[in-house]
Amino acid sequence: MRNFSLIISILISQIIYSQNYTPNEVEKYKQICRKYIAKDYKGMFKEPKGVLTYPYITPGSNEYATQLWDWDSWLTSVALEQIVKDNGTEKERIEAVKYQQGCVLNFLNYQHNGWIPIMISHNSPPLREFMPENPYVVNKHKPMLAQQAAFIIQNHNGDASWLLPNFAGLQYFVNHYINHQKHRITGLYFWFDDVAIGVDNDPATFYRPEKSSANIFLNCLMYKELTAMEYLCEKMDMHEIGIFYKKEAEALKSAIREHCWDEWTGYYYSVDLNLMPIKVPQKGKTLHAGAPRSYDCLIQRIHSWTGFMAMWAGIATDEQAARMLEHFNDSSTLNSNYGIRTLSKLEKMYDVRATGNPSSWLGPIWGVSNYIVFRSLLNYGFEDEAKEIAEKTVILFGKDFEKNGALHEYYLPDSGTPVLNKGFQNWNYLVMNMAAWMDSKPSVSEW
Repeated sequence: MRNFSLIISILISQIIYSQNYTPNEVEKYKQICRKYIAKDYKGMFKEPKGVLTYPYITPGSNEYATQLWDWDSWLTSVALEQIVKDNGTEKERIEAVKYQQGCVLNFLNYQHNGWIPIMISHNSPPLREFMPENPYVVNKHKPMLAQQAAFIIQNHNGDASWLLPNFAGLQYFVNHYINHQKHRITGLYFWFDDVAIGVDNDPATFYRPEKSSANIFLNCLMYKELTAMEYLCEKMDMHEIGIFYKKEAEALKSAIREHCWDEWTGYYYSVDLNLMPIKVPQKGKTLHAGAPRSYDCLIQRIHSWTGFMAMWAGIATDEQAARMLEHFNDSSTLNSNYGIRTLSKLEKMYDVRATGNPSSWLGPIWGVSNYIVFRSLLNYGFEDEAKEIAEKTVILFGKDFEKNGALHEYYLPDSGTPVLNKGFQNWNYLVMNMAAWMDSKPSVSEW
């Protein structure tokens, strides 16, 4: 009887996860997304106010109505370029770029010796009061500020003049990571702690000891940040400095391949740096002296969507990417009706309950992770799979617009039920970049 019940359960699961949508349904929801987004996107634009002296972009919902966030503004820039390319006039495109540039410049205004906050509001205190007492133990803006600047420059005729007066501050910022968050033995980068890491409660970092988590999400972002710095140095005619960032990027790529790839499961993972130092043998008996450890970190086989970041960043080899595709296709772990679960359903930590501060990355569907996995697949030519996740995202968001007139921060994987923060625009609008690709039109992608 138990075996029969198990078979029925598996069959039902297969029916659920083989859910397909007709081309007409996909087209219907694509047009719904376009209609609402074209009407609403300017709601994210904010004018200079208080300590934010340049125009800027907010995530859009009441929860974040006055806040400039780091990786939110970066990926919203990418979505905005697609929106104005699809629907906007040249005047609207010029208008949009001022808000994109303003995000970068506002953050650089709040830079001191390389430390930049993760979020700034118009009523934030002055920098001297905002700064932590010790900026070398507190997480800062995630490494995508150079990528955001490079994206804007690349998409606007290579004009870097707006960034040039603040470029030294951007170097300080990237160098702060190199000098203070790089594990010298492995060459990987670590979070100082588990606060505001973007994927808030990722178990690879959440409640882990300080400076112990060489998170794959962080390291892939850092690799792209270093390559963006090389590009920006070329634009600034600083070729010698560019060579430095190029070498740093190449070294990090090698370190990620060496330490974060797991040949056993065919996937990229975060790693644990929290190992006791190897003691030099002294006279007499020294513990473990006969066979000290020969490895510099321990891989964390926590099955998270962030492993696909190695494909997004172009770090995975072609052979590795082919093996990683198995993880995308597995409906018992990551794949679901509405995209990629942020944590495998088989992990003990899997939990899709609504939470804020931290937001939940323990399984719910986020628009941003769907998008990054979409780009990861395209990077390696997996177009059928990219189409699958694009269609699921269009249906998810189109249904939310149709029923609620707005999008939300994240969703339940099997039902598509929205969870929190109605009116969340932000990187959800990257669905337009996916839709453009589906229609064989120019699709804007991040730098």
